[in-house]
Amino acid sequence: MGPPTTDLRDHPAVRRVMAALAVHQVTPEVVCLPDAVRTAAAAAAALDVTPAEIANSLVFRAHGEDGRITPLLVLTSGAHKVDLVKVADLVDGLDHLERADADFVRDTTGFAIGGVAPVGHTSPVQTLVDVSLSRYRHVWAAAGHSHTVFRTTYEELLRISGPTAMAIEVC
Repeated sequence: MGPPTTDLRDHPAVRRVMAALAVHQVTPEVVCLPDAVRTAAAAAAALDVTPAEIANSLVFRAHGEDGRITPLLVLTSGAHKVDLVKVADLVDGLDHLERADADFVRDTTGFAIGGVAPVGHTSPVQTLVDVSLSRYRHVWAAAGHSHTVFRTTYEELLRISGPTAMAIEVC
């Protein structure tokens, strides 16, 4: 991988993430990668860490028992797959989950797939955080663009993800 072609720290979505983090007194260094890292494996390879150390941001369509559809963000270890039935059972008032398409992700978070950050969404998003991320001193999360990431911790992810953040065990 070569050097990044552009410094993306001024990208509007990245600035939105940094502003949201600043509200929580977090000022991480944004790392700009030369290639898009739309998967945990790609991010891990670019950062020379294991996929398990990537806080993979997965957005799902959450179907409530009341018929409403809202986004649900699951921050999971890049080494895990999300069991949709298990996660749906953990959230009160949720009937079922389904994978979200790119338009739903962008419309509900303001981010493109591969750049979905844990904060800085354009509308409120309920967030679940995989407890297995607590095994690592640091984990890496998307910073608003598929070429940007920042280093954080499990505890910080829980703190910054808002009042609806919930620690879960993802398989």
